[in-house]
Amino acid sequence: MRLLHTMLRVGNLEKSIEFYTQVLGMKLLRKHDYPDGKFTLAFVGYGDEATHSVIELTYNYGVESYDLGKGYGHIALGCEDVYATCDKIRAAGGKIVREPGPMMHGKTILAFVEDPDGYKIELLGIK
Repeated sequence: MRLLHTMLRVGNLEKSIEFYTQVLGMKLLRKHDYPDGKFTLAFVGYGDEATHSVIELTYNYGVESYDLGKGYGHIALGCEDVYATCDKIRAAGGKIVREPGPMMHGKTILAFVEDPDGYKIELLGIK
């Protein structure tokens, strides 16, 4: 078994695809419209779905926003240099909601960015 994807409901599919591809550097792997079901799915990620976990962006026709709820936490992305990654995200128009620095009560360097729907993405320093 392996993790295939995480699904997020989004209010503006094109804006979300632009954020995940242009700001976070993912690739649009596939997109399919289901008019009978009144929804569209788009899959984004850093690599092929056969070997990488990806994000499924689900747009339900006519729904512009969602209550994110209290149970959802965040998506985590590993990067070599959190500070440089935040600079690139900021330059691309991304919103940093927690500036890079050591985690509370620890030494791991992290930051948080927010996507167009308000979902949090944690950036973790990895070597």
